[in-house]
Amino acid sequence: MSATGLGASVKRKEDIRFITGKGRYVDDLNRPGQAFAYFLRSPHAHATIEKIDTSEAMKSPGVAAVFTGDDIAADKVGGLICGWMIHSKDGSPMKAGAHPALAQGKVRYVGDHVAVVIADTLAQARDAAEKIDVQYTELPAVTDLATATKGTTIHDAAPDNTVYNWQLGDKAATDAAFASAAHVTKLDLVNNRLIPNAMEPRAAVGEYDSGTDTITLYTTSQNPHVARLVLSAFIGLAPENKLRVIAPDVGGGFGSKIFIYAEETICAWAAKKIDRPVKWTADRTESFLSDAHGRDHVTHAELATDANGKATAMRVHTIANLGAYLSTFASSVPTYLYAPLLSGQYAIPAIYCEVDGVYTTTAPVDAYRGAGRPEATFVVERLMEIAAREIGRDPAEFRRMNFVTSFPHQTPVIMAYDVGDYPAALDKALQLADYKGLPARKAASAAKGKLRGLGFSAYIEACGIAPSAAVGSLGAGVGLWESAEVRVNPIGTVEVLTGSHSHGQGHETTFAQLVSDRLGIPLDNVTIVHGDTDKVQMGMGTYGSRSGAVGMSAISKALDKIEAKAKKVAGHVLEAAEGDIEFKDGKFTVRGTDKSIDFGSVALQAYIAHKFNGQELEPGLKEGAFWDPTNFTFPSGVHVCELEIDPATGVVTIDRWTAVDDFGKLINPMIVEGQVHGGIAQGVGQALLEGARYTDDGQLVTASYMDYCMPRADDLPSYTVETVETPCPSNPLGIKGCGEAGAIASPPAVINAITDALGHEDIAMPATPQAVWRAAQKSKNLPKMAAE
Repeated sequence: MSATGLGASVKRKEDIRFITGKGRYVDDLNRPGQAFAYFLRSPHAHATIEKIDTSEAMKSPGVAAVFTGDDIAADKVGGLICGWMIHSKDGSPMKAGAHPALAQGKVRYVGDHVAVVIADTLAQARDAAEKIDVQYTELPAVTDLATATKGTTIHDAAPDNTVYNWQLGDKAATDAAFASAAHVTKLDLVNNRLIPNAMEPRAAVGEYDSGTDTITLYTTSQNPHVARLVLSAFIGLAPENKLRVIAPDVGGGFGSKIFIYAEETICAWAAKKIDRPVKWTADRTESFLSDAHGRDHVTHAELATDANGKATAMRVHTIANLGAYLSTFASSVPTYLYAPLLSGQYAIPAIYCEVDGVYTTTAPVDAYRGAGRPEATFVVERLMEIAAREIGRDPAEFRRMNFVTSFPHQTPVIMAYDVGDYPAALDKALQLADYKGLPARKAASAAKGKLRGLGFSAYIEACGIAPSAAVGSLGAGVGLWESAEVRVNPIGTVEVLTGSHSHGQGHETTFAQLVSDRLGIPLDNVTIVHGDTDKVQMGMGTYGSRSGAVGMSAISKALDKIEAKAKKVAGHVLEAAEGDIEFKDGKFTVRGTDKSIDFGSVALQAYIAHKFNGQELEPGLKEGAFWDPTNFTFPSGVHVCELEIDPATGVVTIDRWTAVDDFGKLINPMIVEGQVHGGIAQGVGQALLEGARYTDDGQLVTASYMDYCMPRADDLPSYTVETVETPCPSNPLGIKGCGEAGAIASPPAVINAITDALGHEDIAMPATPQAVWRAAQKSKNLPKMAAE
């Protein structure tokens, strides 16, 4: 292994500009003649709009324009779309209500877009917005999932506020297995609502060039080509060849920047309307109110086991909150990104799941780091933990006896697991966590007046969000392949144009490592280009841990073509048959001789072309490729959380964290470990601290960092992070994806540890100090602790 090649922990190339303030984000961009947009948002969760009077706002200093829903309707600007069709169990299509970029006749959540003011300065736009007179007739809010189907109708298309009643699995086989079960574990749980809180708020700058009749949109997007497709083909802003979307440096996304929002739509449309650049950057309150939220499930789940402790069936019913409108991929998250993972790492013969997706008068809910997989893992791992306790089994060994051990393995809920070694990960985790020493550590904690607990989470996820044929058959509106183009310059430097997008993942380093390793050139000779639809060929973007497994596979395929072409060039130069040319460590050699030429010289000869002699070999060295995998990838692993509870205060202190993950082949172990660290932090945040809360009348009361608690450094332990390796067979690099694993594995590990310490199973996320203190007062472990 070279110092910069595959498997090396190379420092991130891009960090130099980020830590020195040289990153270039959307808010850093200022265009000549630029105006600023300010959105007037609904103060009501649910109301009809009786009248909007913008006349006084238009008279305000510096105001260039004020637009409402009537204006975009007059210009026939289409509504925001949901790109994944889900059918109910009766075969009917989902009930998708209209989602205009500016409200038309009705608002459906606090923060809904009512009007936009465009002015010379942001302060002028904000001041003018206060002069807009909107007359509302309030309607009852719908915020409670349990009663949402009986609430006031939010969309006429869905009279009972139900988007779909969906199912997956064999109900009859599952019911039969439960009927003959020796034991049934039952669980009611809530997967709490989260707000993404990327470091960089969303932002957009729209610019129109009347000379070429083109719109350029700078936006904080994880997938600029998909944004261009939707804005062109569905919203109708401009033909694709007249619409350029640029996503420069993006400061985190976690899924929330996948989607097409109202703000960038309006900025692009308004820029042409007033023939002037229009800029908008969210403030933090706007982000809390209007960024797509995550999770928010209410679930009843059951697990059937036989007399030997083998799981025989699972059945799950989930009510999923989709918010006020269907966001871009919202419909798929609680369905095809959720239920197919309910088998976990376990050989469960029968599974049946029903999901009711419902509208509420809250912000739209869509994919958030893990997107359906964390929700599924929380159900599975809480069930497995409680079942083990109820039937008197060690939780680690109960998991082991139910693991899938033979591959490939077809689950009863779509997925075909290709490869894995779940016992190996468990064994390594038990050793690293010193599981045998837990009783002694519990006794030591009790002696200090503390409660100690340990929780497991054996997770699996489906990553890559591909192949296209599979997702297409399940309702996806687009194919989910990826693209790459490799351009070799005459002096041997390389530019890689990738359809993936980097917003914290380290692509400029890891993608360059692949090229360096394959072509034998220095890492600094490789440049990664992404995020500009005028520079980069059509690509599908970054989400679902797909950049490595799908994006890098496309690069690898293009490099195959580069190598094949370069061998032909080398053959001409060295006057040897192409089949006699060998390539290794950046050098082309004629087999069995000392005749050779380095990669840079071959690149130059490819452009000089003097040696081709008119034969059928085109000058140049540039190749493109698309990669559409044959299966999802299936990262898996075991996380172990060990913590202490102070029953006097309810404060939870995580003492140890052990993570053993199987990500297949690792490109850069340092970056992988960083992804795991970040994911665990987000999962711990969900388990202990975070939770979006609405009042009964639909007001978001956690709309700032004063009220929405984020994890901080002192909430987190030092991690022990290790891996096992089973290379993925469905891509040429053997990699599986690592970006979401920590967020998927960690919440059940924390809650399982808390309930182990408390001695009962009835605590919900977030397990705040107040909630833990109340539970601790009822703990059966307290007398034992006092006695010791």
